[in-house]
Amino acid sequence: MKKVVIKTQSINLDQFLKWAGAVSTGGEAKLLINDGKVKVNGQVETHRSRKLFFGDVVELEGRMFEVARGREI
Repeated sequence: MKKVVIKTQSINLDQFLKWAGAVSTGGEAKLLINDGKVKVNGQVETHRSRKLFFGDVVELEGRMFEVARGREI
């Protein structure tokens, strides 16, 4: 599982997928989420604006990413 550090309290699912390097574009994230190919904490998530918080786990095509705490700016 790859830990992906964010510096804010939360991040939208589509933005997180881009930040984590799981997708190249926001459009690609939107399609994967709408097609039900993304899970958050083991549940299929179809809302790209879903807020993610520290400790949430995102799964995409067998790859797993954990939202990790970073330093706030």
